[in-house]
Amino acid sequence: MKKMLPWLITILLAVTLIVVAAFLLMDRFFPSDANDVNQAVQNVEAKKQSADEIVALTAEIKDIKTNLADPDYILSIDIALQLDSAKSKEEFEKIKAIKITPIIIKAIADAKPEELNGASGKDQFSSKLVNLINKNLTEGSITQIGFSKFILAPM
Repeated sequence: MKKMLPWLITILLAVTLIVVAAFLLMDRFFPSDANDVNQAVQNVEAKKQSADEIVALTAEIKDIKTNLADPDYILSIDIALQLDSAKSKEEFEKIKAIKITPIIIKAIADAKPEELNGASGKDQFSSKLVNLINKNLTEGSITQIGFSKFILAPM
């Protein structure tokens, strides 16, 4: 036992030094982008738009009703989608019934009732919709989604 004690102390000391070195070098190999992200968010300024501009760039999809992932719940929504340009709104109007509405229905069908509760749930759902719809747009992109009606009810 006396012969093994120096070896055990050496091994423990070596492991401890390796762990300390790993923590000290972690920032060098895995830099955190938190500061960069915070600075980028602080530098973002929203473009002020008049009411006429907002109306000119907003398309509506009304009266979507479908079940959620839990078949005991139904969601009825009206959505207002703001696009980035008049040309993109024109293109959006052409495909909204045949391409965009099915995307929204599929997204609702994948959602669970507890995911849609509260403002944060609706924000996450609208972010998901923006990403899904922007992938399928032929021209421009959606800048904002608002729910003008949102009724989540058990059946």
